[in-house]
Amino acid sequence: MTASTPRPSPLLEAARAAIRLRYGEQPCAGRAAQSVDAGNAAAWNPVLDTLLAHRSVRAFRPDPLPPHLLPWLVAAAQSAPSSSNLQTWSVVVVEDAGRRQRLAALVGTQRHVEEAPLLLVWLVDLSRLQRVAEAAGRTIEGPQYLDTFLMGAIDAALAAQNALVAAESLGLGSVYIGAMRNRPEEVAAELGLPPQVHAVFGHCIGWPDEARPAYVKPRLAPEAVLSRERYQPAPPEAIAEYDQALQAYFAAQGIAHPAWSTQVLDRLRDPAALKGRHRLVEALHGQGFELR
Repeated sequence: MTASTPRPSPLLEAARAAIRLRYGEQPCAGRAAQSVDAGNAAAWNPVLDTLLAHRSVRAFRPDPLPPHLLPWLVAAAQSAPSSSNLQTWSVVVVEDAGRRQRLAALVGTQRHVEEAPLLLVWLVDLSRLQRVAEAAGRTIEGPQYLDTFLMGAIDAALAAQNALVAAESLGLGSVYIGAMRNRPEEVAAELGLPPQVHAVFGHCIGWPDEARPAYVKPRLAPEAVLSRERYQPAPPEAIAEYDQALQAYFAAQGIAHPAWSTQVLDRLRDPAALKGRHRLVEALHGQGFELR
């Protein structure tokens, strides 16, 4: 850099660094970082910094969370959008060590479920709507349809993501647990879920263990997920570049990991690869969801 070349502002450097970290060792990382100029770097702020720095934390210190933090997480979750303001979700807070241990056994070998001081289980909750109808002496048919269940799952995901961002803004780490759907009837029994309530996923939250750090995992290039006006499939080269970037990410941590495209094929190979989730419709019917 010559004396006549102005040094990029700290804000610009921070924005470019976050972009490069999010996309890892892919050509798109450099392109995206260079596209951030002084003009749009001025929009960089702590919210964007928190969002782009997200990483899944699976190693937690045993320290309990201060009691004042949970109300903030719930308030943040309830600040998420809700379709027609029906608020078709609920969350169960699990802090009891014995219950966390039993749930950890139901989701496979994921020690962080037992280790994290706080486990949130996010739920589709249509039972609350049914109780409102019963109290009014009315009958409602909407909860019997697939769209209403989907609405609940979307609402729960939006609420959970708000809680995750809030947690990370407070210095906490977290990771979602999709395996809460592997054995849904047993999870429902453990949590005392009534009919028309279903656990969509779990959410471990706690103080990250600095001795076992988590890293920002690269994502697909923007051109693999972004279309303008009409849908365009991901360019094959974007998939190939991401395969290499993800393997480089794991190799830097001394972990042997398959290419992303191989991981996709293995994860969705057959019903057995779904680890119990292939019978989710059957489980939902058993929990009182008709899904017409």
